[in-house]
Amino acid sequence: MKISIMKNYLNDSIQQVSKAISSRTTIPILSGIKFDVNHQGVTLTASDTDISIQSFIPLEDGDKSVVQVDQPGSVVLPAKFFVEIIKKLPSQEVHMEVKDNFNTFISAGATEIQLVGLDPEEFPVLPSIEENQTVSIPGDLLKNMIKQTVFSISTHETTPILTGVLWSLGDNELKFVATDRHRLATRSAMLDNAEGVRFNNVVISGKTLNELSKIVPDQNTLVDIVVADNQVLFKIDRVLFYSRILDGTYPDTSRIIPTSYKTELVLDTKKLSESIDRAYLLSREEKTNIVRMQTMDSGSIEISSSSSELGKVREEIEPADFNGEPLKISFNSKYMLDVLKVVESEQLMIAFTGVMSPIILKPLDDSHSLYVILPYRTTN
Repeated sequence: MKISIMKNYLNDSIQQVSKAISSRTTIPILSGIKFDVNHQGVTLTASDTDISIQSFIPLEDGDKSVVQVDQPGSVVLPAKFFVEIIKKLPSQEVHMEVKDNFNTFISAGATEIQLVGLDPEEFPVLPSIEENQTVSIPGDLLKNMIKQTVFSISTHETTPILTGVLWSLGDNELKFVATDRHRLATRSAMLDNAEGVRFNNVVISGKTLNELSKIVPDQNTLVDIVVADNQVLFKIDRVLFYSRILDGTYPDTSRIIPTSYKTELVLDTKKLSESIDRAYLLSREEKTNIVRMQTMDSGSIEISSSSSELGKVREEIEPADFNGEPLKISFNSKYMLDVLKVVESEQLMIAFTGVMSPIILKPLDDSHSLYVILPYRTTN
């Protein structure tokens, strides 16, 4: 293998595929990035068995020459060092040549590097996926849906299925659900081109979705999603992102969402967020994160918290609307702030069915999102 390649294209591809490399792998070949060079261009591949990412660099991009192939071939190079060194090379053109025993020589400007490569035949083959169930979604919408749900996944490996986000699709509606049993986030979106495509109980690791989100462009570039039996493939420009589907059946969360409420508040999202953030500073010191919210006789809402060592914080905010019974409730302020960070609506409806029933949060101008937080039972 012998090529010359533009550094910025090579570096971009390395950054993309390196997200699939685990620092804890026990399989030496998976600590590397595989290079495949032919007369169409260069393909880079990395995998940690749960996710695999492949990035393609064409010979030309528009009228710009990107890769010159003198000799096709393959090699696996150690990712940790390779990722760092390419960023730091002094010139914009990088020359790479693989010689006997996969010894690889890299030069750029006056810099010369020799790397010990590995046999590409030992690298695992990427999953073979039938493209029967394929839908497309704008990249910025996909990123938003991930951001607005993934914070609610469980971080405990004792229930692996809850460390993922549940995906379902039916009647052109794509829906995400995430829960750690103490809170729940749902986000849905109507897709234009999903006629006849249906799937459910597709659960994708939250960690994987966070890595996917870093690769998806911010603009509304279409991302093709292919769902198979135990794998999902995301196609983003010249990148293929494979993810394993988590084993198991996701719990039915529909029963915990109330359909009628005893109390409904409409609050300014920014004011509520700032108020709870101040209360959180004290509750955090108690290691409980408990903040209290109650309706006052004057019609305002009191938000308070206390610390046995530091003291108390209390403030009132005026609701934009209030219906139903008076209420006094306690909740995990960290969970509430996680929701408020991703709500894009200026106003938020908070609904209650009772002091120990789930707290419902609905962005007022967004019918596609809903959040649930379980309250705390406190003595005062």
